[in-house]
Order: sequence, then structure tokens, then C-alpha cells
Amino acid sequence: MQTKKYPSVGKNKLQKFDDMCRFPNVFQYPFAALQEKGFEMKGHWNEWFFKNDHPVVLELGCGKGEYTVGLGRLFPDKNFIGIDIKGARMWSGAKQAIEDGLTNVAFLRTHIELIREFFALGEVSEIWITFPDPQMSKTNKRMTSTRFMQLYSEILKEGGLIHLKTDSPFLYTYTNAMIEANRFPVRVQTDDLYHSRLADEILSIQTFYEQQWLDRGLTIKYIRFACEPREAYVEPEIDIERDSYRSFNRSKRSIK
Repeated sequence: MQTKKYPSVGKNKLQKFDDMCRFPNVFQYPFAALQEKGFEMKGHWNEWFFKNDHPVVLELGCGKGEYTVGLGRLFPDKNFIGIDIKGARMWSGAKQAIEDGLTNVAFLRTHIELIREFFALGEVSEIWITFPDPQMSKTNKRMTSTRFMQLYSEILKEGGLIHLKTDSPFLYTYTNAMIEANRFPVRVQTDDLYHSRLADEILSIQTFYEQQWLDRGLTIKYIRFACEPREAYVEPEIDIERDSYRSFNRSKRSIK
């Protein structure tokens, strides 16, 4: 069989692409196949892959998977799935999970907008959103916008939780306003995580990207809330001051 060629792609990336196709904990599903027959494991993650009935937890925009792997180590009684579209980044977490023997960790390569195609109604217990792009100019692309809340509510169990960790004052302010406008129950909230009493073992899992913000003296914000279904979702009407610093681009958000 001929090796597929990837123009202008380094050998290291080519090797990662090949590895990802072989890793047993990685799922890559072409969009054409998704349109043709759907994702067969939808609604059956516990039964067919994890082989248990433990809660399923997602990390959206998982990057290199530090948080997904860290949570998997801490909670063997839960199943964790990191989701991202960038396979070369995801390779690190997938490889680490295999080396650590973490049978409760998997990775799914897809666009987050398509998660309803991969998870059935009520199949997910919690969602982690760790340091997403605040998308200050594009409300529809914010991962805590009402567009995404509707997607999340369709796969979360009743009372399912969303965790947001962010360095962005803009996104934190927006998310609080969105929560208030839609009357979502807030469980935990702080605008300075590591100077609060909330920085427990779970919340103290840090990506390399997060540590860079801490080194610059910036505070980390955290919100945990229940995403309850609504007949109509309300986008907040609020003017928010934009972040005064420049975010690292996505390629610098994790250890290379």
C-alpha cells in the first residue's frame, strides 16, 4: 500500500498522523462517513469502549490533553474524552494515556460543533472548557455562548455540569452575564482561583499555557454551573471591555 503524502508537512507531524491512526484510544471519523452512516458508537461509549457504567466527562478544545489525562489519573471511576480538531496536538495526550495505562481516557478528533453527532441525549455528565479563545469579536464562536449551551444541553444528563477555566476577563464577564440571563444555577465561581480556597487538586491541574499566564501575574477565573435545557436561550446584551493583553496563539498553549 502506498504511503499517503502530505505536502509541506514535517516528518514529525507525519509520524504523529500515523500514530493517531493506530492508537486504540483515538477516534477520527471523516465527515463524509459521518454524513453517510453516522457514528456507530453514539450512545454506546460506556458499553463498547470503556466497558463500564461510569460517568462520561468531556474536555472541549483539549489541545495536548493535559487536563484530560490529569483528570483520568485522579478519577478512575469516571471516563474522560478529550475533543479537539488538531490531531498533532492531541497526539501527546493520547500517547501519555496509553503509556500510563489509563483505560478511562479517550480522544475524539472532530469539530466541537459536531458533538451531537457523537454523543446521545444524556450520555455526558460533565463538560470542561479550559482556556478557550475568548472570541471577542464573534459571539457565535464563544464556547460559552447560547449557541453552544443548546448543543451541550442536548448531550448532558439532567443537572449536568459545565466547568470553565479562563485567563480572559472578557470571557469570564460574558459567561457570567450569559448564566444570569438564562438563570443557570451556579455551583462555584471565582475571579482569582489560586488566591481563593477553591484551588483543590482538581482545579490545580495546570496546562503549560496556564502556567505562562500565572508567570505573567494574571489571575485564573473559574465557574462551575448547571446547563439546564431552556425553550429559548437568551444572549446577554452587555458591553464588555476587551482584554488588554494579547493571547498566545493556539500553538503555544501547551508543551511542544
